[in-house]
Amino acid sequence: MSLLSDARSMAQRDPAAKNIFEVIFLYPGFHALIWHRISHFFYINHLFFLARLISQLGRFFTGIEIHPGAKIGKGLFIDHGMGIVIGETAEIGDNCTIYHGVTLGGTGKDTGKRHPTIGNNVLIGTGAKVLGPFKVGDNSMIGANSVVLKGIASDTTVTGIPGRPVKMKDVRIPSIDLDQIDLPDPIMQEFCHLRDYLARMQMQVNSLTEELEKMKKEQ
Repeated sequence: MSLLSDARSMAQRDPAAKNIFEVIFLYPGFHALIWHRISHFFYINHLFFLARLISQLGRFFTGIEIHPGAKIGKGLFIDHGMGIVIGETAEIGDNCTIYHGVTLGGTGKDTGKRHPTIGNNVLIGTGAKVLGPFKVGDNSMIGANSVVLKGIASDTTVTGIPGRPVKMKDVRIPSIDLDQIDLPDPIMQEFCHLRDYLARMQMQVNSLTEELEKMKKEQ
């Protein structure tokens, strides 16, 4: 019943899906969830080799690698999915959306809990990397190709490398325009701040140069 609910959720959220049967038979993201449910069952019953074997079969057929130890809530929508990697101690809440090329991984420095915990209703854009044992709050959005290395509060939009908040609880950070398609580029914003700083410094240098010229003439 849970898998059927997942299929319905995908069909409702993907405008390309014509009906639920298309999701069930043709969507690798849905197939990856089936493989994971099976492998996770064996994992929690301590049949680790069999769990990993089933997980690797799922990876072979779908291009999506989900460790059997990962905990996944209901309504996960994996769109396209190729290249997704979800680590052993990763946790994903309900009604999340993950696009292709996403990694929910570790940094290599942690033990025990090594991978992120994703809240409910979170969207993770294409190619994003979320690395480390921290929490991504509910209703958050991570922009495409972002690299997130620390926790994210709920209702927050993060973009860039490293990821930084650009919007929180409908408040823009900093005060720049946002729309549903184009997220701000924090790197370009920093370049703009640097340009403005250099312009102010140049004005100060010019002013000091003029004063020095005046002093020379007076002497």
